[in-house]
Amino acid sequence: MQHHDLPLKSGSRMRPARLSLGLLLLFLLTACGAPPLVQQQSYVFGTLVEISVYGTPEAQAREATAAVLARFDALHQQLHAWQPSELSRLNAALAKGERLNVTPELAAMLRDAQALSAQSGDLFNPAIGGLIALWGFHADTPQSRVPDAAAIAGWVNQQPRMGDLRIENNTVWSDNPALQLDLGGYAKGRALDDAVAILKAHGIHHALVNIGGNVIALGHHGDRPWRVGIQHPRKPGTLATLALQDGEAIGTSGDYQRYFEAGGKRYSHLIDPRSGWPAGDMQSVTILLRGARSGTRSDALSKPLFIDGAARLADHAAQLGIREYLAVDASGKTYRSPTLAARLH
Repeated sequence: MQHHDLPLKSGSRMRPARLSLGLLLLFLLTACGAPPLVQQQSYVFGTLVEISVYGTPEAQAREATAAVLARFDALHQQLHAWQPSELSRLNAALAKGERLNVTPELAAMLRDAQALSAQSGDLFNPAIGGLIALWGFHADTPQSRVPDAAAIAGWVNQQPRMGDLRIENNTVWSDNPALQLDLGGYAKGRALDDAVAILKAHGIHHALVNIGGNVIALGHHGDRPWRVGIQHPRKPGTLATLALQDGEAIGTSGDYQRYFEAGGKRYSHLIDPRSGWPAGDMQSVTILLRGARSGTRSDALSKPLFIDGAARLADHAAQLGIREYLAVDASGKTYRSPTLAARLH
């Protein structure tokens, strides 16, 4: 059995002692002879990406994976929150109260993110990029310093939210100068959906795509489903393993991806927009979705469940139409939805 150890999220920077342990997904792929399993790895979105293609001639698989990785790189360049990009240019304009014409593609993604934010009651809120920067997470290495409480309150009081964003004929503006966009909780899921479309266009019927822990399955791995393992948020190894069916995607939000410690407390990049402070009630939340845009939705909608905490987990998941989840709260207690529990090993 081959074990493919992959680090977690986009932009994640682990503490050195955790680097080899900070894995969300452990691919469990059996080497079973022809037809071959073709795999391609790269480093995009600040994390390791792996594409596994089964049952396709190698040349065809390599061509398809190259097209997928080129798309990932284009998205990364377009949506980077703190390096020069189309998104950072838009943020500069928003901070000045100016309007900016953006590409139709970015305008469509912003509308999509607006809809997901509204669905989540603004707990998935890409408009709080200023808060994320204040906490030091707009950098390759977190600052390891808790911001001034008054500065945090200042951002919260301005209540930046996606509903403040105006989009008309690809022109974007806002009357709230505190609105700064960070699509880090959206881009990897969108990339998964784009990857599936590209692979299908290249005649690929069976593949598994992992972007640092956000995963989507296409077809099967031979005569069985693709099987993945879900990383324990505090221990090496897996919390559980799961067989993914065609079109299913999983997304995980966890406090062990991008975080720093100060005064003996862990502060992660998953910030509660209501308080301006990192959410502290959960260690990880993994959700499984299927159907249209399952990659995008699994990435975005794991975050409100993480932020809202264990007490509202079941009710909130039901409100979001999420039937399958696996979560670990701050005390280490594990929660499994009944429909997913039957599939976990």
